[in-house]
Amino acid sequence: MNIHEYQAKELFKSYGVSVPSGVVVDSADQARSLIESKSGIFGGQATVFAVKAQIHAGGRGKAGGVKIAKNSADIPGLVAGLLGKTLVTHQTGPEGRVVRKVWIEEGAVISKEYYLSLVLDRSSRRISILASTEGGMEIEEVSAAHPEKILTLAVDPEIGCKGFVGRQVASFLGLPVTLYNAFASLLSNLYRFFIDTDCMMVEINPLILTGDGRLLALDAKVSFDDNALYRQDKVMALRDLFEENELEIEASKHRLNYVKLDGSIACMVNGAGLAMATMDVIALAGGSPANFLDVGGGASKETVEQAFRILLGDPAVKGIFVNIFGGIVRCERIAGGIIAAAKDVKLHVPLVVRLQGTNAKEGREMLRDSGLNLQVAEELFEGAEKIVLAVKGAK
Repeated sequence: MNIHEYQAKELFKSYGVSVPSGVVVDSADQARSLIESKSGIFGGQATVFAVKAQIHAGGRGKAGGVKIAKNSADIPGLVAGLLGKTLVTHQTGPEGRVVRKVWIEEGAVISKEYYLSLVLDRSSRRISILASTEGGMEIEEVSAAHPEKILTLAVDPEIGCKGFVGRQVASFLGLPVTLYNAFASLLSNLYRFFIDTDCMMVEINPLILTGDGRLLALDAKVSFDDNALYRQDKVMALRDLFEENELEIEASKHRLNYVKLDGSIACMVNGAGLAMATMDVIALAGGSPANFLDVGGGASKETVEQAFRILLGDPAVKGIFVNIFGGIVRCERIAGGIIAAAKDVKLHVPLVVRLQGTNAKEGREMLRDSGLNLQVAEELFEGAEKIVLAVKGAK
């Protein structure tokens, strides 16, 4: 789960990570009221302001989502220009994201920019620190052009992010020695935040050294582990459904792992690895997957029915490929669920079902005798070829 920049900065503040003063608004009138208040915005102390569109995507600056105001009187007009605007960045896809909130932040005198992030590294089973002297740039670009300017450091979970870790990173970044301890404290606080809230990634780009010698998180991006949200009520309260796909929201209500893609062949699979393989094989057969959908190991009639409804809710879907391995649940039970669900949802697109595992033969016979307009496959590539041909024939 992702959150907005302004939400991440509020969380940072609660963990002792310094951020610029800011306020979030959802209308130009609200911004105008803040500026015209008795104390003025930020107590009348700031002379430069950053006006930043709030969407769950990077690359906002390049897409025109970040504006600089050198006079507070300009802020309402900039807010009005951003609200309702659709920003298209390299992370949003061509459809873009609509701006519904704007973060107004006091400007800072920047002496130097750095990149800093913490990510969950599955290969090492540790939290890794990524740091670079090239702040403010896309880290992927830095990695491709100047990999030597990136430090990657896995934190030993038995020791944690102690002071010596922070000082090592500070040395790599070339920070003044007088700031080593301040940086180590900042990094330790970020690590504690990462652990406490079940993060997957925490990114500050850029982390800045101000003209008066302070370290400040000028931007903030945080994503959380969906599987841990059941114990993170405060994090769940930050969820913005406007930033999520409607079908993905519906799938989450039924504990289905669904991610919408831009293809035309819907996939219903049990097991994440098998789902990834299914998507690859569909592409190999000349088709394009419309989604990732893992119904889990204990797929029931109700689960399958909800999955069909979600898949058919995507107007781009022209066919469905069900690829199930019967292990925890036997194949004849899965077949019965598919038959009942297909009848209930009034299936109107080609359907190919591949069953393997316990009682797969019996399950395939049930499908063939169901009277439904579907095809049965035994092998994975055979099933992928059948659904690709069926979709092409239905055009």
